[in-house]
Amino acid sequence: MNRPLPTPEDIQAAWEDPKLANVLYHDWEAGTYDEKWSISYDERCITYARDRFAHVAGTEGWPYGRALELGSGTGFFLLNLKQAGVLDEGHVTDLSPRMVEVAQRNATSLGFSVEGRVADAESIPYDDDTFDLVVGHAVLHHIPDLEQALREVVRVLRPGGRFVFAGEPTEKGDWVARRLSRLTWWTATRVTHLPALRERWARPRAELDESSRAAALESVVDVHTFDPDRLAALCQRAGAIDVRTVTEELTASWFGWPVRTVEAAVRPGALGWGWARFAYGGWMRLSWLDERVLSRLVPDELFYNVCVTGVKPDVTR
Repeated sequence: MNRPLPTPEDIQAAWEDPKLANVLYHDWEAGTYDEKWSISYDERCITYARDRFAHVAGTEGWPYGRALELGSGTGFFLLNLKQAGVLDEGHVTDLSPRMVEVAQRNATSLGFSVEGRVADAESIPYDDDTFDLVVGHAVLHHIPDLEQALREVVRVLRPGGRFVFAGEPTEKGDWVARRLSRLTWWTATRVTHLPALRERWARPRAELDESSRAAALESVVDVHTFDPDRLAALCQRAGAIDVRTVTEELTASWFGWPVRTVEAAVRPGALGWGWARFAYGGWMRLSWLDERVLSRLVPDELFYNVCVTGVKPDVTR
C-alpha cells in the first residue's frame, strides 16, 4: 500500500539532504511507480532492457553469473535483463525500503527470487570482487557523490567484471525535456478542466495538487545531468577501463515526454488502448529514426539519454 505523500515540512528538510529526498520520494512512489512509467515485465520491456544493454555493451559474456542492480527501484532493469537471459543470479539495492520490497515482490511474481538490501550507492554493502555485473537504470543522476559510488561499483566487481548504466539524462536533452513537459502540463491541465471536457477527461484537482507536490520533491532528487565525454572520464577516474558511452532518444524524447505528461494530467483510464498503441508505436518509430539516421548527423550530447559501460581491470593478466 502506498505511503502518504511527504508533508511540506518533509520536503523542506529534503532540500538540504538529497539522500533524504530520495528515500521520501521513492518510498512514496513505490506503489505506483510501474504504472506511472508504463513499466512491465513482458516482451515489450524485456526487449527494451536487452536492447539498451546490448547497444552499449554488446552481447559477449551472456549470461553473467552474479549481478547487482544499484538503485533498483521496482527492479525494472535487472528483472527484465534476467528474463532476457543476460544474467543468472540477481541482487537489488536501493535507498528506499519500499522500492526494495516491491522489486522482490515483482521477482516473486515472475517465478524467481532476488536478494534485496536497503543500501547507499556510495557505500555498497558487499565485499570486494563479489559480482560479475553491476547494472542500473536512471540511477546515477540521483547520487550526490557520483565518483565515490562508481569507485564502489568497481570495488564490488570481480576482475574483468562489467558495469552498465542506462537511461541517464544528458544536460541538453534534459533541458529540452523539462520545458516540453512543463508546457504540456500547463496546457493539458487547463484544457481538460474546460466545462465541456471536465467530466470525462479531468483528473481531480486534489490529485493534480498532489502531483505538483511530488514534482517539487522530484526536482530535489535529480542531482545531475551528464555530458557523455565527462561521464566517461569520471568512470575512468573511478578505476574502470574500456569505458564506452552511447546516447539515444532525440525525437523520441521530444515525443515521449509530452505523451507521459498528458497521461499524468488526465483522468486515469480516459485515454484507452488506442492511445497506448499510438504512444508506444510513435516512440518505437522515432527511436528507430534516432538510432539509424540522426545519430550519424546530430552531436551525441543533444540526445536525451546516455548509457555507459566499463570494466574492472584484471591485474592478474
